[in-house]
Amino acid sequence: MNKDITLTAAEEKLAALIWRAAPLTSPDLVSLAEREMAWKKSTTYTVLKKLCDKGVFKNENANVLVILTRDEQIARQSRRYVEDTFGGSLPKFITSFFGGRKLTSEQAAELKGLIEEHEGSGGNG
Repeated sequence: MNKDITLTAAEEKLAALIWRAAPLTSPDLVSLAEREMAWKKSTTYTVLKKLCDKGVFKNENANVLVILTRDEQIARQSRRYVEDTFGGSLPKFITSFFGGRKLTSEQAAELKGLIEEHEGSGGNG
């Protein structure tokens, strides 16, 4: 699944609620959205349908199933941000992120470990 998925603010709110409460039924989701966000049933089902159409969730037999996890969506958004803002250059992003600040030895060790873990993977992941 390599499709670029952009969520609206409303979709992000409902998705966060689903990711937090899953697994759940669609009637349970309606109750939760009403209680936590003051959404009407029709609003919840409209936004849920959009999320299902985008391939984030599936509403099957009144059960809301997670297709794309929160971590997967965050990873996609992060990659898209680096692509759009830094031309896909991770070193340019990191340089900008630190903005002259120094790394702690723990941060440096963690980054070195990540580089070693992902080295040679072609940079597509």
